Amino acid sequence: MTNTPRRVCVTTILLSLITLSAYSDAVSDKGREIFEAHKSAVVTVQVVMKMKFSFPGMGSQEDESKSEVTGTVISEDGLTLVSLSETDPTSLIKNMMAGQAGMENMQMETEIRDVKILTADGTEIPAEIILRDKDLDMAFVRPTEKPSTPMDYISLENPGEPDYLDQIVTINQLGKVARRTHSVSLERIQAIVTKPRTFYLPGNDPSQTGLGSPAFTLDGNLIGVFLLRSIKSTGGSAMSMLGGMQDNVMAIIVPAADIQDAASQAPPLK
Repeated sequence: MTNTPRRVCVTTILLSLITLSAYSDAVSDKGREIFEAHKSAVVTVQVVMKMKFSFPGMGSQEDESKSEVTGTVISEDGLTLVSLSETDPTSLIKNMMAGQAGMENMQMETEIRDVKILTADGTEIPAEIILRDKDLDMAFVRPTEKPSTPMDYISLENPGEPDYLDQIVTINQLGKVARRTHSVSLERIQAIVTKPRTFYLPGNDPSQTGLGSPAFTLDGNLIGVFLLRSIKSTGGSAMSMLGGMQDNVMAIIVPAADIQDAASQAPPLK
């Protein structure tokens, strides 16, 4: 009789582990289902940009670069959302340099030279940036010509609204070093900011999910897209500016409803 309580305890632990394992498997199954359903709507957008800097008394400097960023296709005609900061970092840099001695008269311009949407099968689709929203870090890219067949896209209808600690599924497309392979991850909502606009903060390291990547509830509803929120630096030395970047710049999930409102302003495809 003396062993009965111990046996009951061991049985309870085993049942708990079995239940936890079954739940984990169910979440993984849902995550894989969402991943397979939507990964083709997560694309790479290639941008060639020319940046020009000028400082009073120091002349100007130009630099041209090519970058690849992640985008989420949100309509069958190829309308794609990317982070504005990754395609035109002007506002981000100005915010970070605000208050720095000698930088108040800096002039900066960005010219987009070329844009292409790269699909999973390697097709390069000529595109252009047709709409920008600096406040929400949105840039909308669309093919210059209507695609011959509808593109895979993620609907903005019936958005998901997660609560604290809810698990979410995120889909990303990796860079050239990983052969632009799609990746998927499970994260939890750590914080929900409601004023002046609602946005969500994941608990995991946001660097693991690229800007422009979508996030879903376990029911498969789109929560929103990872974008960048930045505020103006309060100034100080260069070292303090670097140290304060964590307080001034943050990756967030912008809700699908805000994306839909912004996308509705896009001019029609001619």
